[in-house]
Amino acid sequence: MTLDEIKSVAVDANNRLEHLKEFLKLDEKIAIKKDIENKMLASDFWDSREKAQEVMGELSAAKGIIDDFTILIKDVEDFESFVELVEEEPDDDMLNEAEEMWKLLSNKLDKTELLSFLSGKYDRKNCFLSIHAGAGGTESCDWASMLFRMYRRWIERRNWEEEIIDFQAGDETGIKSVTLMIKGNFAYGYSKAERGVHRLVRISPFDSNSRRHTSFASIEVVPDLDDEDIEIEIDEKDLRVDTYRSSGAGGQHVNKTDSAIRLTHLPTGIVVACQAQRSQHKNRATAMKMLKAKLYAIKEEERRKEANNIGGEKTEMGWGNQIKSYVLHPYQMVKDLRTNVETGNTSAVLDGDLDQFVDAWIKIAK
Repeated sequence: MTLDEIKSVAVDANNRLEHLKEFLKLDEKIAIKKDIENKMLASDFWDSREKAQEVMGELSAAKGIIDDFTILIKDVEDFESFVELVEEEPDDDMLNEAEEMWKLLSNKLDKTELLSFLSGKYDRKNCFLSIHAGAGGTESCDWASMLFRMYRRWIERRNWEEEIIDFQAGDETGIKSVTLMIKGNFAYGYSKAERGVHRLVRISPFDSNSRRHTSFASIEVVPDLDDEDIEIEIDEKDLRVDTYRSSGAGGQHVNKTDSAIRLTHLPTGIVVACQAQRSQHKNRATAMKMLKAKLYAIKEEERRKEANNIGGEKTEMGWGNQIKSYVLHPYQMVKDLRTNVETGNTSAVLDGDLDQFVDAWIKIAK
């Protein structure tokens, strides 16, 4: 890059920073942080532990955005200072170093600017992500367990939090279905990129003849909606309520109590379950939140024909319906069939390196 080009991108970096400050509502986040910190000084703050933890979650979300943006401001300021040094002594080494600094800074700005694509009504919300094994018994249940590990690693990479809401083990191995609650900034906005059918092609470890098998699993994502977000009334006579005790392999993930709840919405056939807490009341409340979110998605689909921007619709599993293909034999490749983004590093993807796929989808989804 020439000196003029470097000076130009320094100006561009500042402009991008101002745009991001406005979009992220940084001043509002700072005010929220200050207000919560003042509330925490009150002697009765921890009287209601549940309410206090909810407020602490708001503080963590605001603080995360503030801290990340503060680091970005410092990076831009450091780059501007270096550009001033380059102006005084514009030799090739300094110009090359400035170019390398800009590549790193530009990548950080790109990552943060990706948030501007997440302008959906609920993109900033937490969410519920469910994995359902497709037909195929052991093969699909094992594939569902591989996806379960992949998403937990992705959540860890993003410094989000997760809670297992429901876990149904496979008959022999793996998982029939599992639901995670994902907590973090823009959790729904990012996670909805993974909604759909995922296909695996590999040599089966369960086939004594080492034949190639194709397995399917579906990912369902709905936002964690508050009562004020939606106006969905559910008549009790439309619900079948089952209580059960977690068992099998799922016992290592959830509480072994009789407080697990399964709700079936009879008019639509939608089934949700929660066994995360020892309190049946709390499990029912969480299950109702998931049910309302799914019913809201259906309502929006009927009203606007845009359910794909809301999430939660059931997807038929099979050929022609998959969004992503994972091939482990006869070659190594993961490909997103919507964006054509692909990589041969299947191990990294299955270890939670999903951002290249998620980012690409977010940019074309609007």
